[in-house]
Amino acid sequence: MTTTEEKRSAFRALHAEGCFVIPNPWDAGSARMLQHLGFKALASTSAGFAWTIGQPDYRVSRAAALAHLALLSAAVDVPVNADFESGFAATPEGVAESVQLAIEAGVSGLSIEDRDLERGRLYDTAMALERLRAARAAIVDSLADVLLVARTEILLIEPDEITRAIDSLVAFADAGADCLYAPGVRKREDIAAMARAVAPKSLNVLAIDPTMTLAELADLGVRRISIGGALARVGWAATVAAAKELRDGSFTPLAGGMPSKELNGVFAGFPA
Repeated sequence: MTTTEEKRSAFRALHAEGCFVIPNPWDAGSARMLQHLGFKALASTSAGFAWTIGQPDYRVSRAAALAHLALLSAAVDVPVNADFESGFAATPEGVAESVQLAIEAGVSGLSIEDRDLERGRLYDTAMALERLRAARAAIVDSLADVLLVARTEILLIEPDEITRAIDSLVAFADAGADCLYAPGVRKREDIAAMARAVAPKSLNVLAIDPTMTLAELADLGVRRISIGGALARVGWAATVAAAKELRDGSFTPLAGGMPSKELNGVFAGFPA
């Protein structure tokens, strides 16, 4: 089994050059399957995990999220980046405490959003930076080589605020973030502008436009590509479509399932 330190070192190396896809499993089984398929790193999905326990996104407790992250990190030999929402705390001190707990859970990286969940808005720039610096200080104090990802959610609220998003990412980079992320950016020219603005730090882009390829995003300067809860939604869509046919009396969809022998063969390669 790969050690936590080795995973963290490998994760940082992935951010040094090139471009890679970091898919988002929602449980240990999906994490192991994605590793089996050859992905070099994984990222949790807060939404995908929430749905597995019958909750909407942002309804999961810190304790449940940490237990989930520990399970994912222990299940695979590749690095796991935590979708850590807004740090499960409003104050910088609370964020620092949460980050320390995430590090102890074994993650190789974690993201902190600028979303103020209590007030239903974004934190102002000063507070967002203070919270981010607290996260960075917690990582430094831990002596763990954990990657810090800073997210601004502005484009999910105001899709045209590209300049504001870029300004936030630049400020986050200056505050100590290793990787910058503004989910919601779509246009090629905007993605390229973000990548230039935060360089030499890494830019993460959420795959939104299915017509864009990894090669195209790499050419725009993107370092890593995540998919959020998209893969989980694909799974839910297939399950619901099949279940509707079962409800209506047809068992035809069951013929399209992955063979048990193949699934057992994949998972047999992992330690108990």
